[in-house]
Amino acid sequence: MAADIHDRLNGKLSRIRAGDYTPADFIIADAKDADMGGGIGALGKSTDDDGTQRPATAADYRAAMTGMMESGLVDIMLTSLSSAEALHDGKIFASSDVTPAIRLNDATDIWGFRGATYRDSAATPFRTARLDQARRLAALGLYAVTFYNERDLDLATLTAYREFRQQAGQAGMAHFLEVFNPAFAIGTGDADLGAFINDAIVRCLAGVAAEERPLFLKMQYNGPRAMAELASYDPGNLIVGVLGGAAGTTRDTFELVAQTERFGGRVALFGRKIYEAEDAVEIVRLMRAVVEGDIGTVAAVKSYHDSLAGKNIRPARQLDDDLWVTDPVLAPEAE
Repeated sequence: MAADIHDRLNGKLSRIRAGDYTPADFIIADAKDADMGGGIGALGKSTDDDGTQRPATAADYRAAMTGMMESGLVDIMLTSLSSAEALHDGKIFASSDVTPAIRLNDATDIWGFRGATYRDSAATPFRTARLDQARRLAALGLYAVTFYNERDLDLATLTAYREFRQQAGQAGMAHFLEVFNPAFAIGTGDADLGAFINDAIVRCLAGVAAEERPLFLKMQYNGPRAMAELASYDPGNLIVGVLGGAAGTTRDTFELVAQTERFGGRVALFGRKIYEAEDAVEIVRLMRAVVEGDIGTVAAVKSYHDSLAGKNIRPARQLDDDLWVTDPVLAPEAE
């Protein structure tokens, strides 16, 4: 029997579309699909009981997925197809109300393994995962695109996405759409990049029928103005979410989720900001508290450090350093 999207996620999406959103409906996804782009090197280090550090393994990565699902704090667990198979075989998803999702394409701009230079070039569309195999394990998947303001590149991207939507519909697979900023500067004339990306998204989806539309977006946060513009454009049909990007400071993490929600975003899909945290479960718990207005971003950083100290976990940064906002796009709202 094929998997379904859980009622927990469906209920949140329905309330958001109907205009009945409250901060408790904010959706958080744990993006643990880094093996699809960075291989072993993307998984970081693990520490053995004797304190020895070594490259993290698939078992380490999947154990972190299991722990996060058991916390009940996330709505979606995004993985590679191979990880989804392992979790399915271990009956991890069967005992959880977290909706599984699988990365369904891996264009060349996410190929970032050690020694690779693919990200220096524009993306070429590509898919490893087969939809029929993914559908046995999940009812939701991720499809990613990047727009470059280059006709032939963008046409190839849109053509591949159209073909994917048709095949996903035939397979009974829903999807959400990830829209990357280009990894290098592109010409957009007098328009800033956020405006270009917003228009590219709306133009891309304007001709897509309801049954093929993405359930929500995953995109880079391009500042308050761009977020507010896109989130208010068609909120009944276009739910906006953000990707986490680089790990950054703990303050960066809390500012990003706070600003996303404040300016109309309703989903946060974080990878390194969760996985590379000293205590992944605690940082997600505080993300939810920030979104729901229970604590401010500065107080949340201090609470996080207090929690680490109570668990005898050494922080990667001292508190004073971790209180800094290092991502320039967040700084205007942070101070």
